[in-house]
Amino acid sequence: MNETFFLTEPQFQILVWLSYRIAATFALGLPLFLLIWAKISNTSSIDRLLSIYWKVASLYAISLLFLSGESQLGQLIAFISPIMMVFSIWFWIDLNEEIEEMPIYKPISLTTRIWRWTLSFWGILSTGLHVFSWQCLNSINQSYCDTWREIPYNSFITTKMIIKFILDGNWTTAFSTFFAYLALILYLIGLLQWLIMQLPKNGRFAGKF
Repeated sequence: MNETFFLTEPQFQILVWLSYRIAATFALGLPLFLLIWAKISNTSSIDRLLSIYWKVASLYAISLLFLSGESQLGQLIAFISPIMMVFSIWFWIDLNEEIEEMPIYKPISLTTRIWRWTLSFWGILSTGLHVFSWQCLNSINQSYCDTWREIPYNSFITTKMIIKFILDGNWTTAFSTFFAYLALILYLIGLLQWLIMQLPKNGRFAGKF
């Protein structure tokens, strides 16, 4: 591994695992809880922000599908998706203003602020680690690239066991990669539709995403 950034391979592995743990909590778990909380409490600005966030964050799930199948494309998507996820929670002028105007002592407001800043930290960490391991974008046949694939592959094995137990089916890497490509195509269609039709119309206001 390139030592330019003063990271040894064990240190790199620890940081990648830390990145995945932060993602599990602050990119998946907490935003799901916040979305439910916002709907129950009828907090429309946070509800809208989280609804947009989950549409963007689905790209991260797609990257995990690709990585579980040892696809090189998964490395590229895993690099791009955290940047887009962080971008999606700070981009909207109207939602930013509404959240800033909410009392900081209000539990859902405070939790949302903590979540946004922690997610931003994770985005910086994840992006930095991908820049450090940039060679994985060109070839996954590097020993340290296995670190990025370890957790997605473990998830793949768990999914395979569940499908085998419940449906008596066989979940293979080919199926995983097929569904990843299908999900990516649908995602890109939705993104292009928003860029071409909604963004010019609404600008940095949430509007219809």
